[in-house]
Amino acid sequence: MDLSEARFGDLRPFDGYGPGFFRIGGELFEGPVVTSPAATTPWDGYGDAETLLKLAGEVDVIFVGTGAEIAHVPGDLRIAVEEAGMGLEVMASPAACRTYNVLVGEGRRVAAAVLPV
Repeated sequence: MDLSEARFGDLRPFDGYGPGFFRIGGELFEGPVVTSPAATTPWDGYGDAETLLKLAGEVDVIFVGTGAEIAHVPGDLRIAVEEAGMGLEVMASPAACRTYNVLVGEGRRVAAAVLPV
């Protein structure tokens, strides 16, 4: 079995996270962020559906990281994203980071909107 390091090409995976921050593609981001194969931008959290809706047509699924523990997202956020033609998968932020890395490495059209742990 060949166990080699994943290669992401020009894509920027999550390299790490900690209290209040994420490291994506070697760059440090403080606070909540949205990352996709195209860009990483600040996110204002659950009340900021607009930032997620800009991803319509670019991604098929958005992984929402709810911080250290899994939590429900507001129903209006889920409805807005789904009406825009994207899926919304909710999980704790560490799981969202890992899942994003695996799927973006496979060339899938995904994004992650994550709250810090």
